[in-house]
Amino acid sequence: MLGLKLPTDPRWVNIVEKNIEEILTDHAFCEQKATSTAISLIVSFPEYTELVQEMVALVKEEISHFKMVHDKILERGWVLGRDRKDEYVIELMKFFPKGGSRTTQLVHRLLYAALIEARSCERFRLLSEALEDKELAEFYRKLMVSEANHYTMFLGFARQYGNKKEVDTKWQQLLEYEAKIMSNLGKKETVHG
Repeated sequence: MLGLKLPTDPRWVNIVEKNIEEILTDHAFCEQKATSTAISLIVSFPEYTELVQEMVALVKEEISHFKMVHDKILERGWVLGRDRKDEYVIELMKFFPKGGSRTTQLVHRLLYAALIEARSCERFRLLSEALEDKELAEFYRKLMVSEANHYTMFLGFARQYGNKKEVDTKWQQLLEYEAKIMSNLGKKETVHG
């Protein structure tokens, strides 16, 4: 369903289980960044009313997810750690050239967002199926469903606002590029790394 070209090695969960505090901190900041992305789309493309409406709803959902993850951190007696660079996103953002028409810029941003949500969904599925901590596994199962919905929403908007055939071609090219990125990741207890 997600179309990812390179699945995450299931052994990644073993890395995560050795440092739950780290994955929760990284996850919290991923939710904060998703909130910021939705706000940025509103600010950058206010003339797309349907997109703005959906992004307002997404801001509320993503910030509530941030709170849920932060609450998990606090329940375990930890504090939110510092944010760190997301190597995955940094590399991913190099794919599309800068510039182009406003529509092209919008489509590219929507495709990036769709792919990040798809990879998060795939990672959350692994966590939901393999974590020994059953409470946390159930937590990730619920969030996995949200990520899948976000992925399809962003991809749908890209197809709606761009030329569908061109968007689908770009999407496949981006998926291939992302697989190359992922071949060098999966060794850290981070959502995408």
